[in-house]
Amino acid sequence: MIAYRTVMVGTDGSESSFAAVEGAARLAAVCGAELVIACAYAPMRGPELALAQDQLGSEAYQVVGSAPAEDTLRTATDRARAQGASNVRSVAVQDEPVPALVRIAEECSADLLVVGNRGLRSLAGRILGSVPADIARKAGLDVLIVHTT
Repeated sequence: MIAYRTVMVGTDGSESSFAAVEGAARLAAVCGAELVIACAYAPMRGPELALAQDQLGSEAYQVVGSAPAEDTLRTATDRARAQGASNVRSVAVQDEPVPALVRIAEECSADLLVVGNRGLRSLAGRILGSVPADIARKAGLDVLIVHTT
């Protein structure tokens, strides 16, 4: 069996993604691996932000600048440490989720990329693609899709 040295997980601040963080943290703790928690964000301002918040409601956290991403990473780090991960690093990056996660995984030499299954079963996910499915196709490393929904 391969012992993972660097486990990476993506989070967007949703409860589903925090469940993936906790699963990745437990695995990193067992392996004695570094855990890298990544959050991609896209900054919005003015009317574009107001429209997104109006249309997305409680999901609007996904489309605002780096401050929410940093808050998300603080929460994710706390939750990871509560699961036993001791070597935790966090990264916020301005980009779309899939290219950001693939790039960060390469930059940190991750052995394993963990994502939640949110979007895999939805109609939109099947038609338009989902982050977990796209990551599984595009990442050049092991991918663990954690059941979070």
